[in-house]
Amino acid sequence: MTVIRASRPAGFLAALIVPLLLCVAPVSAQTHPGQAALVQEVVRDTGKDAATLNALLDGAKRQQSILDAISRPAEAKPWRDYRPIFVTDKRINDGIAFYREHRDLLQRIGTQYGVDPSYIVAIVGVETSYGRNTGSYKVLDALVTLGLYYPPRAKFFREQLKELLEMPANHLAGPLDTLTGSYAGAQGWGQFMPTSIRDFAVDADHDGRIDLQGSLPDIFASVANYFAGHGWVSGEPVAARAQPDASARPITIKDSRPQWPLEQLEAWGYAPLQSLPPAQMTTLQTFDGVNGPEYWFTFQNFYVITRYNRSPLYAMSVHQLAQAIAAGVGQVDSAR
Repeated sequence: MTVIRASRPAGFLAALIVPLLLCVAPVSAQTHPGQAALVQEVVRDTGKDAATLNALLDGAKRQQSILDAISRPAEAKPWRDYRPIFVTDKRINDGIAFYREHRDLLQRIGTQYGVDPSYIVAIVGVETSYGRNTGSYKVLDALVTLGLYYPPRAKFFREQLKELLEMPANHLAGPLDTLTGSYAGAQGWGQFMPTSIRDFAVDADHDGRIDLQGSLPDIFASVANYFAGHGWVSGEPVAARAQPDASARPITIKDSRPQWPLEQLEAWGYAPLQSLPPAQMTTLQTFDGVNGPEYWFTFQNFYVITRYNRSPLYAMSVHQLAQAIAAGVGQVDSAR
């Protein structure tokens, strides 16, 4: 029997095979979820080379220890347990010595930005023990892990990762893939996140590079500029103890922003333990202290510290460390 086969047009087999290959070939290889889209955004915004960006990200590793660390922050502790971590005799004494060693530079920068130098010292004291412990995690690992593998805060950390990839080389202490910092990706003695480097870091020694790891002028000026940029008011108070009476009205606050004039809180049953202007805008913080609740009036400058770290516990630690350092420096000066 004669079998008649229909003729097939030229290229029939190629037309059949190519779609099959497309089904199995990846559109864009990526080491991490969301990497391709991130690289595309950075290339679009900066014109940087995609292959170089992919090589950087390919070298970053998801770190389980980072995911574990962010799930147990120190700020979850009560004040009675949190304070002894940061306000210790050693940290105070080291801060006094550090202030005295760098007094001229600190006072010059403090005057320039209108920020009390003791608070600049306290920030680097709380953050990194005056530069001794700036963190051992690779910044790229930290931001890739939290930006691409940690859904609860992925939006924030992906923004930080994108900013890091877009940052000019002269805004960093060294090559991007060599930078180390905290488990959250913060860098330098003051532990700046990439967007904070972008917005507030300063080349105070005028060498053409912002170095938050090795230049004290850059470190101090960047912390001071951060405070000034968030509304620090020179010479204004930070916090003051309050004493509630037996019928004091319970107060609930949303954040540390000053909400009422001091005289209003006095009318509600909270007396200041020092002389303060009745019209001073304030709010009330309650801390779980060793001997029971502690009540504090906190002011604009306290709120500014919470822009560095949103926890009132952190802000109070910085305040108390700064106060102890300033008092210690004054005592040493008086004894000379």
